[in-house]
Amino acid sequence: MHHSLLLALCGIASAFSVPRQASNSTKYAVKTPPLTTPWTYTAGTDPWPEYPRPQLQRSQLQSLNGIWTYQNASSLDAINSLPSGQLANEVLIPSCLESGLSGIQGEYTIYSWFATSFDVPSTWTGDRVLLNFAAVDYEATVFVNGRNATFHRGGYFAFTVDVTDYLNGNGQNELLVFVHDPTDSDPYVIPIGKQTLRPSHIFYTPCSGIWQSVWIESAPASHVTQLDIAAGMDGQVNATVSSSGNSSAQVQITVTDRKTNTTVATHNGASNVECTFSVQDVSLWSPDSPTLYDITVTLGDDVVTSYTGFRTIARGEVDGIERPLLNGEFVFQFGTLDQGFWPDGIYLPPNKEAMVYDLQTLKKLGFNMLRKHIKVEPALYYQACDEMGILLFQDMPSLRPSQQRTLDNCTVETVLPDAAQQDEFARQLELLIVQQRHFPSIVTWVVYNEGWGQLVDYYPEFALTDRVKQLDPTRLVDSTSGWYDHGAGDFSDNHHYANPQCGSPFYSIASAPYDPSRIGVQGEFGGIGQNLSIEHLWNVQGAIDTINQTYEIDTTIEAWNYRGHRLLGELLDQVKMYSCSGGIWTQTTDVEGEVNGLLSYDRRVLRPDVGQWQADIQNLYDAAAARNNASMPAGGG
Repeated sequence: MHHSLLLALCGIASAFSVPRQASNSTKYAVKTPPLTTPWTYTAGTDPWPEYPRPQLQRSQLQSLNGIWTYQNASSLDAINSLPSGQLANEVLIPSCLESGLSGIQGEYTIYSWFATSFDVPSTWTGDRVLLNFAAVDYEATVFVNGRNATFHRGGYFAFTVDVTDYLNGNGQNELLVFVHDPTDSDPYVIPIGKQTLRPSHIFYTPCSGIWQSVWIESAPASHVTQLDIAAGMDGQVNATVSSSGNSSAQVQITVTDRKTNTTVATHNGASNVECTFSVQDVSLWSPDSPTLYDITVTLGDDVVTSYTGFRTIARGEVDGIERPLLNGEFVFQFGTLDQGFWPDGIYLPPNKEAMVYDLQTLKKLGFNMLRKHIKVEPALYYQACDEMGILLFQDMPSLRPSQQRTLDNCTVETVLPDAAQQDEFARQLELLIVQQRHFPSIVTWVVYNEGWGQLVDYYPEFALTDRVKQLDPTRLVDSTSGWYDHGAGDFSDNHHYANPQCGSPFYSIASAPYDPSRIGVQGEFGGIGQNLSIEHLWNVQGAIDTINQTYEIDTTIEAWNYRGHRLLGELLDQVKMYSCSGGIWTQTTDVEGEVNGLLSYDRRVLRPDVGQWQADIQNLYDAAAARNNASMPAGGG
């Protein structure tokens, strides 16, 4: 850790004029992005009012989303001297500093200060006040009333700090956050996914700062800190209620049928230990019937609500072929490569309506799955997938992908993690599993994508896969999606453009041959593009210049749909003839210089002939169902 951050964590205290939302800061306004969406100018200044953590909700909360102040900092050393006045600009929180919606639309926003103020409701007197950040990219040091409250590293993960002891007895409290986001600047090798400081074709504008919701909530001294629930098709519930302090406390878990609002089970147990109980005659969760059950947990005076779905993910042999099983049946999983970028918000959609629009579009076309590609979304996204019945392959955001550096002796080397950076990747992979494992829609974890950041002098995916299975034995693991596959995990995953090579006796050198001891899936294929007029394109010349790097360009929408039909027909043959168990089409939307989406980047153009695509996708499910005579599951849970 940088020495200045160490100093900060030791609790720097300094007298300073507190930063406020001040009249002399540059006023907030949406900056015109290179491309808008239908929601760009409707997001407003009270963004994302929904409770941001649907799997652990409390009744007493106060959103801190809205207009904060911001100013750029020169270096990490800036943290040693807290700002002495109002920050220079108003900024919308949550947002990416690089986005038009932030009001900043910055570049190289590597060091940043953010500030706001808040009052604690008088009704919270006697309780603890918890400050929550859903995600800050990449390192955040949080000061409350000038005192260091916490430090967090990892751009995709939530963190909470009890700030009760830092609060003023009466009146306003000042919140100041220093953010360091190096992205892919040297010497940093950190999880960034598709973000880069030098956008080009398949690598895009980065996201820096407080890009997900911030809120405070009231909780008693003894309170729930984490809730882990896994519910299987047999009605069995495995639950762990973690609480503040190390000692066990009495807890009560109540399960309610959401459709009838009737209690179907009540279990009394203790916190900080796993408990198991059963619910009779449950309705199962699946893409065709995404049934959810509400959960209430009571620990003393703390009452939190959550939900779950009863379903079992496993792998098993079906007529001699390894298959993914959902509730004991082979269900063909077909989805899109979903990157989750927005022209106006970059990593964050303008609002929930916009976010859900993408999912509704995929569901309408007939997709039952998507691969969340080397990005982690806000929790409300996963809740929407749970409610709509969309299976998820969830990627771990990759370390610096496909980059090289030139050394002083003029030799060129591939950028790979050193031992400490690899350890940090593993730590953040654990955060991903622990924070997302309670969403029923997630069925598979993906560790590495196409060798990006994957060490080659040994095979770290084996130990990482084992760790993922320890943390979550209820799901499958796709250890290497494409490229350097040494046999780890549950999937034999092929990437090939444009034609699929799924579970088949033919392959290209970019992916290993199909391994019949594991599940055969097409982790990426398609990628066919069709150019658009400038009003639907990311209007940045460098991006426009890379459009012809798209895997295939079809000159008319009719040709694009014809090619889609032919490629889906090839995949259908591989389902009927060989061992294909799932496929992922590239991609949901265009992104910057890529024009191979089902939707344009502005979400205003839908390329597919809806009836044709619905029929072609249904044919895949029907062909898989015709081969579905499942034997007993092996593995999974």
